[in-house]
Amino acid sequence: MDDIDRSLLRLLMQDARRTYNELSKEVRLSANTVADRVRRLHASGVIGRFRAELNPIALGRGLNMVADVRLREDIDRRSFERAVCSVRQVVSGARMTGEYDYQLRLACIDPAEYETIVDELKRNHGVRELRSRLVLHDMDVDAGNLLDLT
Repeated sequence: MDDIDRSLLRLLMQDARRTYNELSKEVRLSANTVADRVRRLHASGVIGRFRAELNPIALGRGLNMVADVRLREDIDRRSFERAVCSVRQVVSGARMTGEYDYQLRLACIDPAEYETIVDELKRNHGVRELRSRLVLHDMDVDAGNLLDLT
């Protein structure tokens, strides 16, 4: 990966809908060369996927919670992960080290909906313990900082 690849990645992180022609003007290469570079970055796994970022508040889901989850001992983690992926309010999740097994991010309409989800997780999905926190504000962290490490 060279400086041009890093520039392309930064530009795509700002707006992944930019055309190859627009990108080419920024990095001073032909649109075909830019397209080849972007395809190579995608094929190599540097670019994982292109997707739209949804705004939960605009979708009427203004209660955003982080839930730290500890599973019961008898629960298979793969089964838990499959089950949690079907809970519509779960917008992201990660298996963690430390005191808790997972961290889930949920987007709910109100506290009553969140309470229903917590009860469902405990009753049907093997959650032994759950610690909740309300998200006050999302930070717009520039993941492009990773490019400075390579």
